[in-house]
Amino acid sequence: MLTGGPLDVVTGDYLAELTMLILGRDRLKNPDLGYAKTFLRQLEEGLGLAHERGVRIVANAGGLNPAGLADAVRALAAKVGVPVSVAHVEGDDLAPGEDGALTANAYLGGAGITACLRAGADVVVTGRVTDAALVSGPAAWWFDWAPDDHDRLAGAVVAGHVLECGTQATGGNYAFFTAHDVRRPGFPLAEISADGSSVITKHPGTGGAVTAGTVTAQLLYETQGVRYLGPDVTARLDTVRLTDEGADRVRITGVQGEPPPPTLKVGVTRIGGWRNEVVFVLTGLDIEAKAALVRAQLAEALEGVATADWTLSRTDHEDAPTQETASALLRLVVRDPSPDRVGRALTSTAIELALGSYPGFHVTAPPGPAQPYGVFTSTLAPADSVPHTAILPDGTRLPMPAARSLSPPRPFPTRWAPPPAPVPGLRPGSGGAPPGRHDPAPPAFEARGLGGAPVREGAGWGRAAPQGPLPARPSGHWPGPAAATRAATPT
Repeated sequence: MLTGGPLDVVTGDYLAELTMLILGRDRLKNPDLGYAKTFLRQLEEGLGLAHERGVRIVANAGGLNPAGLADAVRALAAKVGVPVSVAHVEGDDLAPGEDGALTANAYLGGAGITACLRAGADVVVTGRVTDAALVSGPAAWWFDWAPDDHDRLAGAVVAGHVLECGTQATGGNYAFFTAHDVRRPGFPLAEISADGSSVITKHPGTGGAVTAGTVTAQLLYETQGVRYLGPDVTARLDTVRLTDEGADRVRITGVQGEPPPPTLKVGVTRIGGWRNEVVFVLTGLDIEAKAALVRAQLAEALEGVATADWTLSRTDHEDAPTQETASALLRLVVRDPSPDRVGRALTSTAIELALGSYPGFHVTAPPGPAQPYGVFTSTLAPADSVPHTAILPDGTRLPMPAARSLSPPRPFPTRWAPPPAPVPGLRPGSGGAPPGRHDPAPPAFEARGLGGAPVREGAGWGRAAPQGPLPARPSGHWPGPAAATRAATPT
């Protein structure tokens, strides 16, 4: 992304529900951890180039310890000799109030990110924010949107939602994948304009495709209705309009926004207990009878275990030419509050059946100890009870008020309506400079998913985008789920 095209902000999404559980275990071992260490490895390679080209970096890699990651970024910057200002966002950690929780984190919006960028941060790291906030936060800073600019914010949230899963918007994980070359898909980009509309595209020369189909597939991913609830705005998905604008360019317009709900989603992880498993390989004839024999032989050993789940996967084929294709898999998964009841003693008992069980007995792994497993649940918290705070580069702590509005929700349309007419005098993509900028701002803002695309030589933050076509340059990749943002070249 940094070597392939003109960018303004590179964003990285590092947090999933399982990731929070893993980071929680890291923090138990070392209170100084709890953040995504891979982000630092990537930053060591790209920080100098980002600084040279005026690219801001926004990532939720702070996980459970954004302050610790911010300190680590400062130390890394000093090590590599890159003078950058670092800020972070915190307040999402609600674990102390959740009884028995390993982690409990509210999904914050983009306001804290916006505040950090307004204060001049070059790198912003956060804890748990919504995936879309990594895009809508920088967009609100770039165009100086107000908290009640609901339509604009909703447009940026939709763009962020398209980008959040990377190559899922460019042909990856796509039902019609055979229609495109998806061996090495490029990551998606969103050219966001001042009115909140955007164009989804990808870097030239990268694989995959951006079509109305790929964008629609991602728009519908993990949504549960026409109102897409978020901490900053509720985006009305029934108002989204997609328009093909040529090869690998799909425009998103018409997105309407409503006030956010008064509550925030809180993701909670807990250690659910201990688990273990054994996978028996059953080869040849009488597969069902062989499975029944193993289950009968282990019935006594499984007495007292909280749960024991057997699954027979018929991966075998009749008259198969090889042993592997003639074999089925019988999986035993056990769970219990005590590691002793599902530990090595139990798995050793299974292995010791060996020559006293079905013909051809073997398993896929040696006996192993019990491992802890996690459980993810979600709950709600009043938005005004969550201490969403931006810690600016100079150390100032700036509380973020919960987004509120007294305006009622818009009624649902009775039928599809055309996109709203353009505002007189407002050219699509036009907009003013963010506070503190003195040179003319580019007319549009672009949020980009990880991929390769041309980068403007000598581009500095605060320069207007060049007129005319960009020079073609080799594509490059910065590993990890990410997005980037830049001002789009006028067309």
